[in-house]
Amino acid sequence: MEDGKSTGPKAKWWSRPTPGRTPRTAPEEPSPVADAAPTADPADAAPATDATQAAQTTEATAEIGTTEPATHTADVPAPAPVPDVPAARPATPLHQPDEYSTPPYGGPGPWAPAPPVQRPVPTPAHGTPVPPQYAGTNGAGITTSPIPAPSAPASPAPAGFTPPPPHTHQQPQPQQPQPHGASTQWLQYDPWGAPRQPLTHPGPPLGADTGRKKNRRGSLLIGAVLLALVAGGIGGGIGAYIERNGGLTQVELPQAGRSSGGRAPDSVAGIAASALPSVVTLHVSGAAESGTGTGFVLDGSGHILTNNHVVAPAGQAGEITVTFSGGETARAEVVGKDSGYDLAVVKVTGVSGLKPLPLGNSDNVQVGDPVVAIGAPFDLSNTVTSGIISAKDRPITAGGEKGDGSDISYVDALQTDAPINPGNSGGPLVDTDAHVIGINSAIRAADSGASEEGGQAGSIGLGFAIPINQGKRVAEELINTGRATHPVIGVTLDMKYAGDGARVGEKGAAGKSAVTPGGPGAKAGIRPGDVITEVGGRRVHSGEELIVKIRAHRPGDRLDLKLTRGGKDLSISLTLGSASGT
Repeated sequence: MEDGKSTGPKAKWWSRPTPGRTPRTAPEEPSPVADAAPTADPADAAPATDATQAAQTTEATAEIGTTEPATHTADVPAPAPVPDVPAARPATPLHQPDEYSTPPYGGPGPWAPAPPVQRPVPTPAHGTPVPPQYAGTNGAGITTSPIPAPSAPASPAPAGFTPPPPHTHQQPQPQQPQPHGASTQWLQYDPWGAPRQPLTHPGPPLGADTGRKKNRRGSLLIGAVLLALVAGGIGGGIGAYIERNGGLTQVELPQAGRSSGGRAPDSVAGIAASALPSVVTLHVSGAAESGTGTGFVLDGSGHILTNNHVVAPAGQAGEITVTFSGGETARAEVVGKDSGYDLAVVKVTGVSGLKPLPLGNSDNVQVGDPVVAIGAPFDLSNTVTSGIISAKDRPITAGGEKGDGSDISYVDALQTDAPINPGNSGGPLVDTDAHVIGINSAIRAADSGASEEGGQAGSIGLGFAIPINQGKRVAEELINTGRATHPVIGVTLDMKYAGDGARVGEKGAAGKSAVTPGGPGAKAGIRPGDVITEVGGRRVHSGEELIVKIRAHRPGDRLDLKLTRGGKDLSISLTLGSASGT
């Protein structure tokens, strides 16, 4: 920039005397260029401060328009001795010495002190604020304060010269406070240049701005996370609703209308609808035990047929409660029972509107006929299961818990695969006409009939029912007389015989003859030791089977037998006698 100033090399105004060189003290020979910048020592600190105050005072006077020159002089202390070193060759001046010694070409006079090593704070011009400078360390290792740059060029000072502090009529302007925590730097300030904005702008500390940015970034991050969580929750809820309901709209699936409820009479549903109103559930309790079973209504008088082992827990003073399919209950009393047939009849009183269940004919049943079993397995009343007749004339024996044989029942049973479980006992086994063809009485379990935990075993598809023809005869006798009669042939059988057929024993009870004198067997010519092999044309393989076959008939029926005596086959005929049951 062309401001009329000298463009030649300027003196380094911050230069200090270098140890080992002779300081130049003669004012007649100015040194335009400093040799070196030594490290400041404690002895130089005080003069530097005095020079700074003098420069501040002088600059403040020049800025406010005072034209009075500084005339104050002071004694200049002698510089410290410096060891002798070879003198450097003086530089040849570019012009003749100025007789008036005008700086920077002449030697500095006492009225023109050397520029200080610190910059005074300038007074704002025309009301324009000047930002405070930053404190730091200059190139010579001297710590400086934040002060403004001088407004006029300063002439170089001779090495080792300490200017006196000048006196002015004006008080120096106080230094502006520097911002806390500012970093050290030198500002490029041209006192001859036009007023311009500083290279740096005032503002908050860098640390505070960084903290605000970090806080702002943290707030934005937290907000983004919360927004993502809310959006994820809403999206998950919508997805779960869509997955569960198949969409955002309400779904209505097609469905058939209500039917009249009618079923074919020979279907399982039709059979059940017809038979269920006649089936009851019995709850029996006695002094030592209790049980649950099933029965069905025989007539409008309140007679109900069931199994003997169902009512046996009541004993002589027990209680029997009958629950009908509609939920009504009534007390019942035992009319008669027979352990040999495992049948019993109970009666309810004060009940009207009873619907008897029609009885069928078990002699008409064929293997493979469909059947339906109704009962209360495990006290689940009105349970309906279905199957077929899997066998006929199946001789079975049940009971025997007493050990004397008085509770053993002999049944020429109907076998079915319709599921029958404990609680079904005494319930009806009906055909496709909803007529009773049997009374569910026993099941064959895979084990002994009881589980390891002590409970009863369930059905494995082997259920047995007493033929209704036998049940009808026994029920009529129980209702009419309170007792049932058993058909007999008047012989005692050897139950330990292991051969094929039923062998007549050698001796009877109490040492009497095994053939009852005057009985049906004695009249037909049966002798002790004979082996009966057929009854009514059907093969007999054991003594239990012979009893079952005989009890399938009524007393007074004519019966044909085949037997073996001494290796010879014989055929006889007899009329069955009668014995009272227990």
